[in-house]
Amino acid sequence: MPIEASCHCGETVFEVTEAPSNVTRCTCSLCAKRGALWAYYKPVQFRLLSPADNVATYLWGSRTVRHHFCASCGCGTYSESPDWSTGKPDFDNPKVAVNARLFDDFDLDAVPVIMIDGKNLW
Repeated sequence: MPIEASCHCGETVFEVTEAPSNVTRCTCSLCAKRGALWAYYKPVQFRLLSPADNVATYLWGSRTVRHHFCASCGCGTYSESPDWSTGKPDFDNPKVAVNARLFDDFDLDAVPVIMIDGKNLW
């Protein structure tokens, strides 16, 4: 069953195909400051419902990850990146990380939180 998510002002809206089985808390400098809990999906499982013009993008470091946020209210919404599960970028298997804190009508306390030590890994 699809789950919809939205930013604070409602200008950026997206959906994913299913509820996450877990979420990730990353300690890298960007994620720590954003305060996001990330749920990971394949691109085909993600759909932006609002106009693309409502979304702005931030690139930093290696510039391989596109961090998106609402162009109106600034909420960090989702990121697009290669799969990093092996420690190296796998561009053949892209991922969409969505900020699970933005899910509408979803109990985040019902899923486990996995920590990634991004502060020391990259």
